[in-house]
Amino acid sequence: MPSCSFRHTVGSRTYGFRDLKDLMAKATPLRSGDVLAGVAAHSAEERVVAQMVLSALPLRTLLNEALVPYEEDEVSRLILDSHDTAAFAPIRHLTVGDFRDWLLSDAVDSGTLAAMAPGITPEMAAAVSKIMRNQDLILVAKKCRVVTAFRSTIGLAGRMATRLQPNHPTDDTTGIAASLLDGLLYGSGDAVIGINPATDNVGQVVKLVHMMDDIIRHYAIPTQSCVLTHVTNTVQAIERGAPVDLVFQSIGGTEATNRSFGVDLALLAEARSAALSLNRGTVGNNVMYFETGQGSALSANAHHGMDQQTCEARAYAVARAFKPLLVNTVVGFIGPEYLFDGKQIIRAGLEDHFCAKLLGLPMGCDVCYTNHAEADQNDMDVLLTLLGTAGCSFVMGIPGSDDIMLNYQTTSFHDALYARRVLGLRPAPEFEAWLQRMQIFSEAGADFALHAAVPPAFQKAVLQLA
Repeated sequence: MPSCSFRHTVGSRTYGFRDLKDLMAKATPLRSGDVLAGVAAHSAEERVVAQMVLSALPLRTLLNEALVPYEEDEVSRLILDSHDTAAFAPIRHLTVGDFRDWLLSDAVDSGTLAAMAPGITPEMAAAVSKIMRNQDLILVAKKCRVVTAFRSTIGLAGRMATRLQPNHPTDDTTGIAASLLDGLLYGSGDAVIGINPATDNVGQVVKLVHMMDDIIRHYAIPTQSCVLTHVTNTVQAIERGAPVDLVFQSIGGTEATNRSFGVDLALLAEARSAALSLNRGTVGNNVMYFETGQGSALSANAHHGMDQQTCEARAYAVARAFKPLLVNTVVGFIGPEYLFDGKQIIRAGLEDHFCAKLLGLPMGCDVCYTNHAEADQNDMDVLLTLLGTAGCSFVMGIPGSDDIMLNYQTTSFHDALYARRVLGLRPAPEFEAWLQRMQIFSEAGADFALHAAVPPAFQKAVLQLA
């Protein structure tokens, strides 16, 4: 593309943007990662000008101009080769600004958005998000309905699931069991019981998978387990006969980012096939779990000069190709070098959720921050509430919101209860029925309440852990 392909004059000053990649980056709301990468707008005025130019850009341009060359990047090839031209046809004449207005219109509902998703590229989703207010991101995301299933059904209207995260700094099974029981007694765990292992080897993965499977089978819990280890470890665990439910992997929006994680598209396809071969789902067969996060491409020097939010949106094309049960952005985990404070984390969380849902993904969010970021739990309360309003598929649940293994702050079992109660949201239907059957939850009119005492089925477990 020729130099300064995009220009706009404000008063006596003319702003030039050298190419589409530069325009997209300059139009992005301020975040520390883009400043670190040297791609951010130099002033608020330049940012607004870039947003104005971007809003007038035809959507077709985002399809025709690859931000990373097709020949150099398998994610670019995936995006273009899988693009559904028929689904794109109804909006192909729109500009980015027109697309925003169309998405917000009352004529566009969940069915329309679901049919359109295969025709929307990550770059289109990223572009329109850059010219949207927070309330726009919330309103459109709430209209997107993405439903997946394994042993529980995720993403139904009026529902918000949780990942029960019983991490332990030494993988102590008693400590993990205590956190797991604690979470179940607060109604957490319908999205997945997912452990980040402290010791990342196949033997430990097999041990933890068996432990969770024993608990799930003993109490007949309609949920799924996952050890968040490298995909190759999970494949080896499957080969050793481990009862694996979900395959986990962190992914990024460029081939080089995924290579830094030790994966490519072929490996992810192999892992999905291995998990499907076990046929362990009861109400569905979505077997993949992906995590993403703004800044991962930059931290690997694999961003190709793109802004971090556009890189993040491209990761959703990778996830979409493998029909996952769960995807979540670990939004504040990478640190203040990429998202400096609570305001930037909140904005990024809403962007990620919006873009993923628009592309047809069952998107959740790890509402989190590191202790050296300019953020606190009040910021996370705000983001949790906004995401719950926007129809977020699931959030994390961990004792006291403090992950003692990964050393960051996320959402607690109590936080999930708060969001469900204040927003009128319920767990996944299969899990909700189990909570009532096990006397953990009781119906209270249209609402639900925790039983005051430890339910009979769990009293022995509590005594053993005491």
